[in-house]
Amino acid sequence: MPLTLVPTPIGNLEDVTLRALRVLRAADLIACEDTRTSGVFLRRYGIAKPLVSLHLHNEKERTERLVEALAEGKNVAVISDAGTPGISDPGYLLFQKALEAGCEVDVLPGPSALLPAVLLSGLSPHPFLFYGFPPEKSGRRKRLFASLESVPYTLVFYVSPHKADRQVAEMIESWGDRKAALVREISKIYQEAVRGTLSDIASRLGEGVKGEMVLVVAGGKERESEEDSDAWRERAGELRDEGRYAREIAGEIAELYGVPKNVVKDFLTKSQRS
Repeated sequence: MPLTLVPTPIGNLEDVTLRALRVLRAADLIACEDTRTSGVFLRRYGIAKPLVSLHLHNEKERTERLVEALAEGKNVAVISDAGTPGISDPGYLLFQKALEAGCEVDVLPGPSALLPAVLLSGLSPHPFLFYGFPPEKSGRRKRLFASLESVPYTLVFYVSPHKADRQVAEMIESWGDRKAALVREISKIYQEAVRGTLSDIASRLGEGVKGEMVLVVAGGKERESEEDSDAWRERAGELRDEGRYAREIAGEIAELYGVPKNVVKDFLTKSQRS
């Protein structure tokens, strides 16, 4: 394949597929986040190929160069420091530009911290919402957390050790003390899953933690929609008892509660029959 995203181990170097090794050995060049980090993995399996750094600070520039290589017919493999490239790691932009250029592309299945963390958390995996790393800026982050307050799905975030305590505190402020789990160092010697509540996790973070971490948080309760609320029905009944026309009632309820006029009219018709 001219362009292939290749997942690499997130901890134990044995967590690599035979297909991934075959693709890497067949590549003309390998794009990676850090040539030193990837070099350790590649040497472990006797893979010696030209390496091109592809990270946050040079992604746009290197993407152009790599798309040119693809156009010349070269096989390009993309790996990150660990896990699946393109998911909270460099690789997606290159993949997108390669598609736009009409290049042949592929993505191999393989290691990722996401699914093991969701299952290790003990929280419901059906469904879950993966966000990736929370925004760097406090204002954007708080707006994000506010928008997720009533989302009923299990929420999954990647978090950094030196930022996690502040972010967990903001989650508690936005959502209350929900069930949660902090899963860190997956597939490594010091793998750990801290299960409990967000405040339990805040306490563990206060003790000092290191390594790659995934935070899994229970979903919230869905807010009752205005259409399902009894408040508008009571008001509609009062207006009807005052002798108002159905058309007028529907218009006022729609303006006050945001309930569609046809729903209000249907309610008035049915309640009049009963």
